[in-house]
Order: sequence, then structure tokens, then C-alpha cells
Amino acid sequence: MHSEADWAAATQQFQQSLTQSWGMALQSFEQLGLPETGAGNGPLPALKFSPEKLQELQQAYLKEATELWNHGLHPKPPADKRFAGDAWGANPVAAFSASAYLLNARTLLGMAEAVESDAKTKARLRFAVEQWMAASAPSNFMALNAEAQKKAIETKGESIARGMKNLLADIQQGHVSMTDESLFEVGRNVATTEGAVVFENELFQLIEYKPSGKQVYERPFLFVPPCINKFYILDLQPENSLIKYVVDQGHRTFVVSWRNADESLHDKTWDDYIADAAIKAIEVVQEITGARKINALGFCVGGTILSTALAVLAARGEKPVASATLLTTLLDFSDTGILDLFIDEPMVKYRELQMGKGGLLKGQELATTFSFLRPNDLVWNYVVGNYLKGETPPPFDLLYWNSDSTNLPGPMYTWYLRNTYFENNLVKPGKCTVAGQKVDLSTLDMPVYVYGSREDHIVPIGGSYASIRHLPGKKRFVMGASGHIAGVINPPAKNKRSYWTNDKLPATVEDWIAGAKEHPGSWWTDWAGWLKGHAGKLVAAPKGYGKGAKYKAIEPAPGRYVKAKA
Repeated sequence: MHSEADWAAATQQFQQSLTQSWGMALQSFEQLGLPETGAGNGPLPALKFSPEKLQELQQAYLKEATELWNHGLHPKPPADKRFAGDAWGANPVAAFSASAYLLNARTLLGMAEAVESDAKTKARLRFAVEQWMAASAPSNFMALNAEAQKKAIETKGESIARGMKNLLADIQQGHVSMTDESLFEVGRNVATTEGAVVFENELFQLIEYKPSGKQVYERPFLFVPPCINKFYILDLQPENSLIKYVVDQGHRTFVVSWRNADESLHDKTWDDYIADAAIKAIEVVQEITGARKINALGFCVGGTILSTALAVLAARGEKPVASATLLTTLLDFSDTGILDLFIDEPMVKYRELQMGKGGLLKGQELATTFSFLRPNDLVWNYVVGNYLKGETPPPFDLLYWNSDSTNLPGPMYTWYLRNTYFENNLVKPGKCTVAGQKVDLSTLDMPVYVYGSREDHIVPIGGSYASIRHLPGKKRFVMGASGHIAGVINPPAKNKRSYWTNDKLPATVEDWIAGAKEHPGSWWTDWAGWLKGHAGKLVAAPKGYGKGAKYKAIEPAPGRYVKAKA
């Protein structure tokens, strides 16, 4: 059916298509906040393929294409969740189009792998092809989606009308709905743990939570969440709130609630976030509680901020933290996964020129970029459901939080971009000067609990594990199942997933995993036992919030900063 000449023509066509998709991907990333890189300033270089891999692909393609053709209008049901519905199997034309699409997708990805080039270029090519294939799936088009067509017939067109209504609503709000956002309100049914704001400045509010018992541990506990998201990922619902869990464990708990940056913060720097936020929060917690030492946790970028702050304090001769917990945090940016693809010198310089002296990185840019890292699950799935089928996505607190984006000050963002993702300077002793001090992570000799998620695509498990090489104190590393968020927010009561422990800390995460023991359920219980050992003795719980006139309750938790929209 297919000749060698056909394959040669297909290969040439692929090169042209790959060049086109590469340009499309770069253009998309520029729109999403990641502009063209040095590799993108001009046409894609001529591609050279591995002859052996091309031959294998050719043989596999011809074999599968022949089988598909021989099945005619009775192909096997595609093994892909996008085409798993009964309507696809009942519609021979739709089933054939889905099978042909999957065959072409596999082949295109195989040809990207067959390109002989450096690892980063190959990864960029693979990403471009994956984006192109995700966007061109037959399930994304009404004319080809058998399920959407069936629903339109069954509802006599009502699903199409609802889909148009959903589309117009999403255009108005500026993002694709992942959940029914009308069902959630911050402070009403998310972020409801009882507490009060006891301090605020232009960068953050500090929330103190009401103890759940008559006693608390003498060392208070401070959460430093990521500033690229809102803190209530740690306090979604009472049954899955890590904040409430810590309160119920007997810890006097405080949380940093970052301000959603507006034009008044356009010139704020990384130094400001360290000195006037992280360090200030530690000092305020100490003053309110009277504790000489506290325990602290940093989540994602919050962990990077916390660690930098502790290194600055150590350089000043101060060590106020008795133990630190780092959740899905990068300190060593050698392994940053897919986010590394488009970060190079031209991209970083572009951002520095754009907003390095002032400006804002819009929250929607970040949110959209992160969504397109998993386009089928976080973009096209909702395009199909919301618009083609006219469905309202089910209520899901985590996805509501995911859509509640935050802005960042440009100078702060560009410092972070260059000194972490691009140059990996935090792990180079003395390379970074922050708040007037040389940063040296080897001075952080407190006990540290490091957690990483096995399927994390934002902070790869190897990136989480790399932190232990730079922290000299007693360390415990734990790996949880699932991804960046779902792995962390895994309450014990649900008895879901697993976590792994290994008291030995070999050089590589692969060796650590090989010797690790799996435990059913949540890693929270393991961490709670560890944290208890660093919390000190039990003392009488405070009867009110804050301390005296200086730190009185300003407003009830969760405060107004977290309610500000980007």
C-alpha cells in the first residue's frame, strides 16, 4: 500500500511540519509569557535523523497503517481515554479517524526522537510535537467528535447552545473553567479554618489560627506557601486542610498570606520578599509567642524563599528555626523538568528588559503556562466538555484554587528566573547576595524534612531529592504518590495513595527509591511524628490572637489579601 518513496515524502513533510509546529509552539509560549528563545530566533536548523530509527519507524508505521486499512470501517477501539466513550466505537468513521490520529501521533513523536541533536533541542522538538498533536486531536472538533455529536442529537441542540454560553462566559472571565467556580467563595467554603490576621505589611498578612485544644507545643509553627499561588491550597476544606491538621496536632500555627501584587508593588525585588516577608514573618511569630525557636515549612517556591531567608539569617549569626520542612521545593535547579525547555539567555534577558526594573508578571500568564504543560488534562479536556458537549464541570476545590491566579512583581520574578532556573546560583556558596548577605545553604544545619511527589512535573522527584546534598543537618526524605499538588494534599482520613521512606540517603534518587519501603496512606502521619519530636513540651494554649496592642487581631481569617483577584 505504501512505498519507500511514500515514506521519503512523508519524512520530508514531517520536517516541514515540525518546523511549522516548532514556530507555533514558540509563538504560543511568547503569548503565555515565555518568549522566543535563541533557538527560535530564525528557522529551525536542518534536521538530521538516525537512519536506523527511521527504518524502524517506517516498518512499524507501514505495518500498523496496513492493519488499520484492512480493518476498514471496523477498527479496534482506540486505547485512549479521549476516545473511550461508546459513541466512538459505535461510529466507524469516528473510530477510524481516532485510530489514524493516534498512529500519526506516535509516528511523529517517534520521528522527533529520531532527530540527532542535543538533549535540550530534542526535548523542545518533542514538546512542540506534543502541543501540536494535543491541539489537533479529532476529539477537539465538533465535526469529528462522535460523543459531542451524539449529545447534540439527544438534547436536540441544547448542548450546543449551552456550549456557546459556556464559551462566552469563559471569554468574559479570561480563562477556561475547570470547575463550577460559582459554587466556591474564599472564606465561606474554602479557607475556613478559624483564625485572625495579626500582622500585615504591603507584601503579606500573617494569620494566626485558633488552637483546637487547651494546650499547644511551645515551639510555634509557620507556613510559608508559594507566592505564585494563594495559600489556601493548604486550607481547602476542613477534611483536606493541612493547616487544620497541624492545628489539631497541637501546634500554634501561623501562615503567610501573600498579597496579590498590583501596580503598587511593581518594583519589589527578591530581597524585599526575603527581608520584608519571610524574615519579618519569622520575627513576628517569635515576638507574638515569645519563643526563641520556631518550626517552619516552605511549600514549592515558598520553600526556596524560606531557605534563602534562613541562609540570610545564618549569615547574620541568627538561627531562629529549630526544624524546617520543604515540600516539593527546588533548591538545586539542576533538574527542573519540562520548565527548563524554553529557559536560556535570550529568554531571561528578554524578561529582564521587559520587567526587570518594574512591572508585573500577570497571574494568568503563569496559570496558562502551567496548564499547557499537561494540555490534554488541563486544557483540551475542558474545551471538549465545556464547549462541545455543553457540560458544566463538577465542583472541585483544588481546581477552583488552580484558577485563582496571582500576579508577581517583575523585578522579583526576573531575579528568581536568572538565579535559580537559569544559573542555579543558590547552591553555589556566596554566589548570591540577598538582603546584604552572601547566601550559603551549607549553614542551614537544622533538622530538615524533605518531601517530593513521585509524578511531579513541576518539581521532579530528582529535583526535590537534590536538596539533601546541600543541607548539612539531619535529614529525612519522603516520597509521596501522585503529583505536585495532589501528592501534598493527601489527608490521612481518606486513606488514599502511598508514600515511601528510606533512612539511608544515597547519592541518587534512583538508588533511594530502589531501597525505599512503601507505606499505604498519607505521608502526613509520618511527618506529624517527625515534627512532634522538634516541637518541645506542651504549654497552655493562648486565649486570644496576637499579643498586646502591637499585634492585635486585624480581621478574621483568611483576611482580605487572599481575596484579591489578579
